[in-house]
Amino acid sequence: MSDQQGELHSADGAMIRARRDLVVGGVLVAAILVLVLSGWRFIGFAQRLLGHGNDATQLAAGDRLLLSGLLLNLALILFGWRRYRDLAAATTQHDLAAARAMTLARIDELTGFLNRRAMASDGEALITQARRQGKATALLTIDLDHFKAVNEVHGHLAGDTVLRAATDIIRRALPASAVAGRLDGDEFAALLPFDPRHAGAIDSIADYIVSALAQPLIARGVTAHIGASIGIARSDEDCQTVEALLRRANIAMQAAKGSGRGRHAWFDTSMERELISRNMIEAGLREGIPIGQFVPYYEPQVDLETNALLGFEVLARWEHPTRGVIAPDNFIPVAEECGLISELSIAVMRRAFIEGRDWSPSLSLSVNISPAQLRDPWLAQKIVKLLVETGFPANRLEIEITESSLFQNLPLAQSIVGSLKNQGIRLALDDFGTGYSSLAHLRALPFDRIKIDRSFVTSINKDPESAAIVNAISKLGESLNLPITAEGIEDGDIRDRLRAMGCHKGQGWHFGKPMTVTATRRMLAERGLLPTARGSQPIDDHGLSARRA
Repeated sequence: MSDQQGELHSADGAMIRARRDLVVGGVLVAAILVLVLSGWRFIGFAQRLLGHGNDATQLAAGDRLLLSGLLLNLALILFGWRRYRDLAAATTQHDLAAARAMTLARIDELTGFLNRRAMASDGEALITQARRQGKATALLTIDLDHFKAVNEVHGHLAGDTVLRAATDIIRRALPASAVAGRLDGDEFAALLPFDPRHAGAIDSIADYIVSALAQPLIARGVTAHIGASIGIARSDEDCQTVEALLRRANIAMQAAKGSGRGRHAWFDTSMERELISRNMIEAGLREGIPIGQFVPYYEPQVDLETNALLGFEVLARWEHPTRGVIAPDNFIPVAEECGLISELSIAVMRRAFIEGRDWSPSLSLSVNISPAQLRDPWLAQKIVKLLVETGFPANRLEIEITESSLFQNLPLAQSIVGSLKNQGIRLALDDFGTGYSSLAHLRALPFDRIKIDRSFVTSINKDPESAAIVNAISKLGESLNLPITAEGIEDGDIRDRLRAMGCHKGQGWHFGKPMTVTATRRMLAERGLLPTARGSQPIDDHGLSARRA
């Protein structure tokens, strides 16, 4: 029910009660008037009644009628008075219930803050008043960063307790002039008038809330570590409505979360441009994956001693119909965020397996798995199914897993890796040296290869620390009987330095940039690595068999 509908309902109820009170009051007034007007007759009647004693049967017929009318009149007065009291009590209860209903329609019962609708209404009034006083209005959206874990670990009752504790912190931070509300779940908002020349006052309030909510919240035996991210928008930047402020503050809040959480950020137009770009990328992903716009590019991997081609790392590229080829850094984070990374990865792998299945059996394909994919317990089955459907040999596939992804759920990663290894698929630990506990992961999982992160390799001849790290990793791989692949080899000097350290496999622009399937096949043909055995099927630029069914 809207506020306007509630007011109409309250007005209708008041009118009905007024009419009812008027009827009861009319009966009482009429009864009293009859009693007063007949009072002169009542005096004579009383005298006759006393003269006859208690024998009412001796009274005249008119006297008996008068007595009956008098008794009826008194009964009406008593009935009317009692009825009036009952109606008055019922009206009071109704008014209290209506007042409570109106309160519930405006107030969030759990936190005591305004609900979203009431906050919008009161906020508009605050913005108008502040503008008349020459002030601006700031809107803060406050989102609790890790509140979901409280509900999952301790239950919803504990979550409610933590929400109330967080509400108390926010309430203490706000001035009396603020309008505060709970938007939804663990998200709050507050509107504050402020002097546009002294926006630092708003920063101080936001800093206090972030700092206070970063501390452990202890309530009824529950200790919660939540934290908060805050987005701020201001009305004096061509933004004069609560909804417009909410939209901008939410954009700023998402930017604060993207910057590492536990902080506040003011809205600026660049955030809006980034949001529009991000939404366009997501729409492009949803449209482009099913129609094959995301394709594999192949980066050569070579033997550093002989320069022999050993295989390729498969890298995703977006062949956009109007924007050209788009690098993965522009769309992979969005795909992970919106839950499309698995669909994207499977589509690119399928195409790579079809394109590479007829290449020389000595060539392998390395495919990097996203951390988000390692949260899928069916990942191994999906990859094996792809191998069966495309006919690509499992022993020619190497799956690369980053250390950071292993840190999230090591038991699940062990299960996935075990299933892949049972099918003959090889496993490489990617970006080695940049994760959390490299040696522990090498013990926990049966890796076949270590890949040194390019950040160390590219600076090996300029930074002694990078050279020391690469050398240590090479010695570690040798002692564990794990071959090493170095990424980011950009020139011959880096290649020679790696070869001297005992690294035998590498990749980088020194050996060739990632290539389309057409360029890759051309290179393979020049090296005699495209078998022409009977039954092989040439692959066109789209990775599909040229043979018609």
